[in-house]
Amino acid sequence: MDNVDRQILEQVTAWTASGHRVALGTIVRTWGSAPRPPGSAVAIRDDGLIAGSVSGGCIEDDLVDKARAGTLATSKPQVVRYGIDADAAHRFGLPCGGLIELVLEAVGPHSRLPQLLERLQRGERVRRRLDLQTGHVTLEEGTPNDELVLGERELVTHHGPSWRMLIIGAGQLTQYLAPMAHALGYQVTVCDPRDEYAEGFKVEGATLVRTMPDDTVRALQPDGHLAIVALTHDPKLDDMALMEALVSPAFYIGAIGSRANQAKRKERLKEHFDLSDEALARLHGPVGLKNGARTPPEIAVSILAEITAVRYGYRIPEPVATEVTAKVAAGCVA
Repeated sequence: MDNVDRQILEQVTAWTASGHRVALGTIVRTWGSAPRPPGSAVAIRDDGLIAGSVSGGCIEDDLVDKARAGTLATSKPQVVRYGIDADAAHRFGLPCGGLIELVLEAVGPHSRLPQLLERLQRGERVRRRLDLQTGHVTLEEGTPNDELVLGERELVTHHGPSWRMLIIGAGQLTQYLAPMAHALGYQVTVCDPRDEYAEGFKVEGATLVRTMPDDTVRALQPDGHLAIVALTHDPKLDDMALMEALVSPAFYIGAIGSRANQAKRKERLKEHFDLSDEALARLHGPVGLKNGARTPPEIAVSILAEITAVRYGYRIPEPVATEVTAKVAAGCVA
């Protein structure tokens, strides 16, 4: 569950506290193209107010109509499908053959949403088990590899940060990158042993550590859900992180610097740390999509755009400069 869906849970808790009946819907399966992935949530209040989204809007309209009629998830949880055939898919705004399956549950004390939110606010990862016969919920400690599972008797969902990001360097660019990454659902760790950068660093949603970068990478035990971004411009720090990162399972590894600096960096890593060409080919540098970004917030956006593309298996081709972009790069166009 990402930060957007956490906001939904907060809204649900506020609605129920004010006396409203609320139904919570969770996407459990999709076939074909779907707007939101499994695990995404939507909440519908008894008067038709809605938080979140599971489609382009038509499914939400149907859920709102049922909520206002008092027929939405009134007893035990129910599994519903939208778009089973081409006519239904068209009606609910899904591609032909597309299908979304939801579990709808009536929210109450048995749902344990306040307890779930409290644990999420502490940065914990939580496994939530919903009994499909009774609606009773149990909360357990989660792991980074938890997956959503729908069985005959229960729905198991995972909540909290499953994607992590390690940023080397607490400089100005990190002040933008860290909160943006947090908003996208990453658990963000910032590593900087330098007093002049670490003192006074404070970004909501980011944890600062003062250990050396190579030790930090090892301590995080990289897996396929970790992105590592080196931003110090200091080879003594960036290279130490990269020598560990490039032989790890981390799904994304990037470093700031020009193409010339990247070439020199790869030469150093190969010569001093005996990294293979295959390992060095994993390095994204200059870091981020090549979209003309120049300011720190623009560069942060380009970094996250590239990480997002890698995360979902997309390869973005190098851009082709136009006359307009050339003028912008030269400072001739506002």
